[in-house]
Amino acid sequence: MISKKMESALNEQIGLEGYASFLYLSMASWCEREGLEGCARFLYRQSDEERMHMLRIFRYINEVDGHAVSPSIAQPALEFDSVQALFKQVYEHEQKVTRAINTLVALSYEEKDHTTLSFLQWYVNEQREEEALMRGILDRIRLIGDGPRSLYYIDKEVDQINQQTTAGEGGETA
Repeated sequence: MISKKMESALNEQIGLEGYASFLYLSMASWCEREGLEGCARFLYRQSDEERMHMLRIFRYINEVDGHAVSPSIAQPALEFDSVQALFKQVYEHEQKVTRAINTLVALSYEEKDHTTLSFLQWYVNEQREEEALMRGILDRIRLIGDGPRSLYYIDKEVDQINQQTTAGEGGETA
């Protein structure tokens, strides 16, 4: 059985993961409109992944005799200044999610909720990977620069990262 305090905190995390899914979906749409097909594919996959993270928490809450609540999701931004600014925002959002997961871990210690602590370890590892991936993309964008052909090379690099990540997961993406 899960405490009401933990249930509430996990329901908040559902909202954060849902917002991330919609944010990345909005970013994918912007990239597609800008002709950045590789970036769009990457962000569509990221959106799907964030939705899976949300559903995983949703099901966990119900499994431990709590009540998972479908979140109200705020409208994410529709326009972005540049692909560089977009990926900087992705990285910052992943850092925000990491902080939220760390807060949940601390709460599980405080509540002596070892079941939730064990459940959250997957998210701790996932966030380390997500932050490293986004930091790597930002590093590549910085190395490419912002010359006249930079968008072409950025798009190709992000698409290559997406393909490598997808191959590592053993699946296909849209």
